[in-house]
Amino acid sequence: MQVVLPSLPQTAFLGLNRCNLPARILGSATYQHFPMPLKLDSVNELHHRLFRGLKNFSKVKHRADYFKDYMTVHFCLESLEEMGLNPDKKQRAKANYLQIIRGWSFNANEREGAGLKGWVESRFGLLPRYHGGKIRSTNDSAYHDYLVQRAAALYETNALEQQLDVLYTYAQYELVYQQQDYIRLYRGINDLDNQEILAKTEKGTYWMLLNSLNSFSANKERADEFGDLVLTTDVPLSKIFCYSGLLPNLLQGEDEYLVIGGLYEMTFLR
Repeated sequence: MQVVLPSLPQTAFLGLNRCNLPARILGSATYQHFPMPLKLDSVNELHHRLFRGLKNFSKVKHRADYFKDYMTVHFCLESLEEMGLNPDKKQRAKANYLQIIRGWSFNANEREGAGLKGWVESRFGLLPRYHGGKIRSTNDSAYHDYLVQRAAALYETNALEQQLDVLYTYAQYELVYQQQDYIRLYRGINDLDNQEILAKTEKGTYWMLLNSLNSFSANKERADEFGDLVLTTDVPLSKIFCYSGLLPNLLQGEDEYLVIGGLYEMTFLR
């Protein structure tokens, strides 16, 4: 019997993005079974010095230190006036890649979360499905509220989305050392009301359409602390935006992973 995989809804993606695969493919059920590397437009070319320099270090810590130094210098994070910043508007300009991810950790449905979901929308073409409320259409009020917060997240910042481009590409560079295509991750939820279940398989798993960006844990017990239900899935490494072990103090939770959305085959553990 031929298995028919669910399709990514037309309302869940854009026709254009800024990577090597269109959103309807990278967000599809087929992609989870047959992933391939995702490359953002021109990031490796524009930041070739970073990735060439990383090859000189064999230890994770040394590569992380080199990455942070590169970001500080390239984006003038400690000398913002060199980027043309008005000295009277320093506060928002200090919202860099580290701060926006820490903001996500506090509340993924506020300004910083909207900025990160907006980055996913821009780069991968996947639209958010939840931000303070369900989003099923770009006409929904929740989508309009998300756009306002997304704009606020980027306002008066210093090339913030470009910083996130480099962070994702660095995470992918580091994940190559794992020499595998997938990692099993867990997610705790409180109910099914805000989940999009598109199909149930004969083996008892569910095809779910996830939000454009999601928090997972590599630790089942840790995920259990965040909800009454625990889901698990094998996430392609290419869909990991960043994770707690990538840089010191990047994410608050131990074993936390930020995962790009789309369709995933999920198993309910309880």
